Amino acid sequence: MVRRRFGARWSRVLAAGTALLILGALQGCSPHAEERTAAPAASPYVAVARGRVDVEGGLLNLAAPVTGIVASVKVKEGEHVNKGALVATLDPRGATLALDAAKAVLEQARARVKLDDVRLQAARAQGKRLSAAAAAGVADGQSADQAHAGSAALAAQRAIDEAAVNEAQQGVARARFALAQHRVVAPLNGDVVRVAAQPGMAATPEGASLVTLLPDAPRIVRAELNESYADAVRPGMTAEVQTEDGRGSWPARVERVAAVYGPSTLLDDPARRANARSLECVLTLDAPTPLRVGQRVMVRILPEGVAPKAGG
Repeated sequence: MVRRRFGARWSRVLAAGTALLILGALQGCSPHAEERTAAPAASPYVAVARGRVDVEGGLLNLAAPVTGIVASVKVKEGEHVNKGALVATLDPRGATLALDAAKAVLEQARARVKLDDVRLQAARAQGKRLSAAAAAGVADGQSADQAHAGSAALAAQRAIDEAAVNEAQQGVARARFALAQHRVVAPLNGDVVRVAAQPGMAATPEGASLVTLLPDAPRIVRAELNESYADAVRPGMTAEVQTEDGRGSWPARVERVAAVYGPSTLLDDPARRANARSLECVLTLDAPTPLRVGQRVMVRILPEGVAPKAGG
C-alpha cells in the first residue's frame, strides 16, 4: 500500500519535472527569447536620409524675354556653351522697325538743333551790329533791343530742341534694348540639357522654357531629414553619400539645415509622401564625383570628429 502511494507520488514528480524541462527548452528556442538576449547593435551614424544630387542654384530654364515667334535655335542638346553665347532668337522684324523709327526721330531732333544754331548765330551777329550802330548814332537802340530779344528766344528754342534730342536718344536706347530682348543668351557657362524651342513656335516670358541649361557650378546633395534628426544634425558635420545600390561612396559636408519643415518629395509611397514633413539638409561634396544631377542617393551623417569613408 505504502509502495503504491510512493510510486504514484514519484511518478507525478517526474512528470512535473519533465514538463518544466520541455517548457524551458521551448522558451529557449523562442525568437522572442533571442531578441531579449541579443543586444541591438549601435548605429555609427547620427542620421540617415534620402537625398538627390543637385547643382548650386539649380538648372536654368531659359524662357523668351518677350513675346514673339522663335526664329532660330543655335544650340543642340549636350553642347557646352559659354556665358553670353546665343542659344535662340525671336523674330526681330517688329523690333527692328521700331529701332529704325526711333533713329529717324533722333535725326530730326538733331537737325532742328543744327538749324537753331544757324539762326542763333545770325541773330547774335545782327544784334552786335545794331548795338554798334546805335552806339555810333547811326541806328536807334530799339532795333538793337529787338535783335537781342530775338536771340534770347532762339536760345530758348534751342534748349527745347536739345532736350528733344536727349529724349530721342533715350528712345533709341529703349528700341535697342527691346531688339536685344529678341536674343536668348546663356547667362552662365554650362551644358545644354534640353532644347524645347523650334522655329515658328510662339514663345512668351510666362511660357515653357526654350532651353534648359546645367551650369558649371558645384554639385550638392539635397537630403530630407526626418523630424527625429532635426536637433542632431548641424552645419559642418561630415557625411557619406552613397548610391542607392551601394556601389559608391563619397565624402560630403553638411552646409546648411533648413529652419522650416517642408513636404517630402523623395518617398516612393504617395500616401506617405503626402503626409510626411522633413527638413532639407544641403551637403557639399568634397571632391568631383560621377554622380549625376537628379540621381537619388543615401546620406549617412557621421558624428562630429569622425571622418567619412570614400569608396567611389
